[in-house]
Amino acid sequence: MAFKKELKDMRDIWSGFRSSRVLLTANNLRFFDYLINPLSSGELSKRLNTVHRATEILLDCLVAMGLLKKKGQRYQNTGTASRFLVSTSPYYQGNIIRHSDTLWKNWSGLDEVLRTGRPYRSYRDHRAFILGMHDIAKMRVSEVIRSINLKGVNRVLDLGGGPGTYAVEFAKKGKDVTLFDYPETVRIARELIEGKGLKINFIEGDFISNAIGDGYDLIFISQVLHAYSEADNISLIKKCRDAMNNKGKIVIQEFYISQHKTSPLSSALFSVNMLVNTEGGRTYSTEEIIKWLKEAGLKQIKKRRLEDTVIIEALKSS
Repeated sequence: MAFKKELKDMRDIWSGFRSSRVLLTANNLRFFDYLINPLSSGELSKRLNTVHRATEILLDCLVAMGLLKKKGQRYQNTGTASRFLVSTSPYYQGNIIRHSDTLWKNWSGLDEVLRTGRPYRSYRDHRAFILGMHDIAKMRVSEVIRSINLKGVNRVLDLGGGPGTYAVEFAKKGKDVTLFDYPETVRIARELIEGKGLKINFIEGDFISNAIGDGYDLIFISQVLHAYSEADNISLIKKCRDAMNNKGKIVIQEFYISQHKTSPLSSALFSVNMLVNTEGGRTYSTEEIIKWLKEAGLKQIKKRRLEDTVIIEALKSS
């Protein structure tokens, strides 16, 4: 058939959920922590208190997916699984995968979202979400901080700073850092930062409706705007402008999406994620964000791509 490849591509789209579900379940049950050393399916099922037949089927599938290797009747992590799926690894991504399990449940309401226009949040695990943000941020934090000109910057506000991954890096560079986020988020950030020997200030609240302080040389907003409506974002940027020193700057990091909002696919899918999980959020194009900055009177706007994100920088005065 001339359209054989097209049909295969279509099948890959509609069946893609299956491999995702296998990984989510294996991660939930901590398969990979147990499989640092070789175990049989029977040994693993006893340790997990799972059904042997079901465990063996899932293990064989994980081998087919390239996450485990099988020798005789024993299974063990591949290098990829050891690097990203074992909780003691510095590159561990299990928290963001657990957050994806939450999203799985909420995305199942997408039909309803289309009918009502309202988010479908049937399940929530805030800790997995914040720790998942740390999983993602720790893989790119050094590159992001290097891309920011910190000359003349002393006081930094990490607005919506989540787990504090970026706040820590700013503090390591000797900056006076304040992290602003919701109280339940700040509690987790304090846990992660404790013991690092760094002084970081915290403000708890809702930065859309509450005051954010003032006198900042830099306000850093990473992966925040996509959770809010255009009107809220315009208001927030103006609030940040007023909170900065005369020579202050604002630096925004967001997922990159084209001006027409149709590519890359990952960013278009993330926009659907915001449709499912927020009242008014979506993935915003660079052009939209720059327009907001100009409306707020900010100057010398610069942009640069960092893999799947874009960094946009603007000054309060030229």
